[in-house]
Amino acid sequence: MHMINRRTAIVSAAVTLGGMALAGRAIARQAGMTSGVFDASKNANPEKIPPYQARFGRTKPLVAIVGLNEGTIISDFCIPFGVMARSGVADVMSVSVKPGPVKMQPLTFQLQATVSEFDKRYPEGADYIFVPAVENDSDPDLLKWIKAQAGKGCTVISICYGAMVVANTGLFDGHRATSHYSNEGFRAKRFPKVLWQKNIRYVADGKVASSAGVSASMPTSIALVEAIAGAAKAAEVARDVGIDDWSSRHDSDAFQSDPGNADMPARDARPDVTLGIPVKAGDDEIALAVTAEAYSRTGNTFGYAVGPSKAPVRLAHGLVVLPDMVAGTAKVSRMLAPLEAHQATRALDIALADITKTYGPKAARNVALFMEYPGKIN
Repeated sequence: MHMINRRTAIVSAAVTLGGMALAGRAIARQAGMTSGVFDASKNANPEKIPPYQARFGRTKPLVAIVGLNEGTIISDFCIPFGVMARSGVADVMSVSVKPGPVKMQPLTFQLQATVSEFDKRYPEGADYIFVPAVENDSDPDLLKWIKAQAGKGCTVISICYGAMVVANTGLFDGHRATSHYSNEGFRAKRFPKVLWQKNIRYVADGKVASSAGVSASMPTSIALVEAIAGAAKAAEVARDVGIDDWSSRHDSDAFQSDPGNADMPARDARPDVTLGIPVKAGDDEIALAVTAEAYSRTGNTFGYAVGPSKAPVRLAHGLVVLPDMVAGTAKVSRMLAPLEAHQATRALDIALADITKTYGPKAARNVALFMEYPGKIN
């Protein structure tokens, strides 16, 4: 495992209307859940992200996805970027905290702007920012930028353990929020002012929203597409990425079927296989990200990006991968086949089938649990 010990997946997401947010807070308080974790499956209505309200004369909302150079979870970052960029309903920017490459195990990316460059180009701020899980959830420059953007009126959306980052800013205090199921007890103790939820893919409460494990990042992103451009457009994008539903309903408890997650790779597990991951111009960001993460989550492999040369590789919607090795000269234990699937779910199915064949069904099941991927955990 690399960086953060948590699980992910491809499923659904959205955010709640103001009245529903107030109702949810009232339910939580009535249940005595001023701290702890409230079971959101008891809520009758699914969440919805409030409809987009244009600002600053923009014809489209401005969406930023921010990454920490020292370490950012690849699916948490690439899924929101890929969904929003391919939808065409927003202007989308990938932003790094500092100049230089951003490590997203096992790949390395060069993003479009630094936070400083973004601020100079867009002094009014973004309309939405996505905050993925990162190596250091207390990074002062990252927290400062998120708070500054929130102060300019943007909506802040956390993905998975990115909720720990946003909670560190104080923006979740007094609001409903969620995160990955593996941190339920931890988050309640660390941030008792937050009205934490479980068994829900995403939560929207005012100007903050949050998703569960990466399984929820795709529905959350599509829910934002719906908030901007309507249900028909959201359904079109959902079909394009390979999912049928983006509602907030979710049973995260189902992925905790192993007591204490005893059959997961140990935190200090060391990869014993080096894996070449072919990258080429035009590869789909989401499909590449879930493929790379799936193999990394076996605990057996460490991946390297293998390009046609060491030159940066531009993917389908603008993210740039920096190859580690060159095709034909890469010294790795095993090379994957070139990426073919453009649907994220199809790419993950291909990866899990190969993991089953190569490393065994238990390894594939572990990955599916990590990624909260239904249908692959039995």
